[in-house]
Amino acid sequence: MNAHVRLAAASLILTLFGAACSPDPEPAREAPVPAAPAAAAADIHAFRIGALEAVALKDGEIVLANKAGDSPWADTAAAGAVLTAAGLPADPITLPVQPLLVRDGERVVLIDTGAGGRMGTQNKLVASLRAAGVDPTMVTDVLISHAHGDHVGGLAGSDGSLTFPGAVIHISAPEWEYMKAGAARAGETALLTAATPRVRPFAPGAQVTPSIKAVALDGHTPGHTGYEITSGTDRLLYIGDALHSAIISVQRPEWINAWDTDAAAGVATRQALLERGAAPGARIYGVHFPFPGLGWFQRRDDGFVWVPER
Repeated sequence: MNAHVRLAAASLILTLFGAACSPDPEPAREAPVPAAPAAAAADIHAFRIGALEAVALKDGEIVLANKAGDSPWADTAAAGAVLTAAGLPADPITLPVQPLLVRDGERVVLIDTGAGGRMGTQNKLVASLRAAGVDPTMVTDVLISHAHGDHVGGLAGSDGSLTFPGAVIHISAPEWEYMKAGAARAGETALLTAATPRVRPFAPGAQVTPSIKAVALDGHTPGHTGYEITSGTDRLLYIGDALHSAIISVQRPEWINAWDTDAAAGVATRQALLERGAAPGARIYGVHFPFPGLGWFQRRDDGFVWVPER
């Protein structure tokens, strides 16, 4: 099964509901970064959002051949040209997977759960969590951006048991309906039975935890959700799969992404996010952007580029 087919299957919960960046021309706009454990420095990145502690957590990478049937961008030659112009290989396309940990008061919040070793990934999330000083049993809240396999695959282990047994699972109500239907078609009724008591669907735009608000980012899936994390005057927007590639999605937001369920809405969302992420003080977390996924967008010529925090 090629990578595109695996990602398409993910829209049905992957039978799993559990199963070069651009140069930095401006002064870096980064928060102080506490030291991470030396042995885990490659897989975690600790930072702050105002008074909140946060950690980028490596789960692995999805590697796609830049060819029809694998890449979501139809014009593979043009996609390759955009990548090479940014100093990257034209083939393959590499999309990191990095869930986000946030300590919100007494809550230990995990945003998305990675792929759980599926889709060719390395299944590093639990080890990364532990390197950050968090055992899976300590997670109190899991926030799901959407029901694709690289975001919900880590909810359960290979034995079907929940990876975060004490956590409430938060997901937008439209996405939960989409997820249940996909899991039912995929034959994951046993897992749905185990997980359903932990699920708390919310209305789009809801305040999910004291410091984290849901942000509807339409187009990718029926209830696709970003999360805005706020502490004092500091904000960070977790964008889920509104943009996949820090190069292609940012520099060519008008290109149709075959993984979006509503292509026109996906284009509009990308364009709006680029405007938002280029505003003064904006800070973006790209779950599929180069690790650790922190930065902002900058206007360049007639478009935008991604600028990572240093």
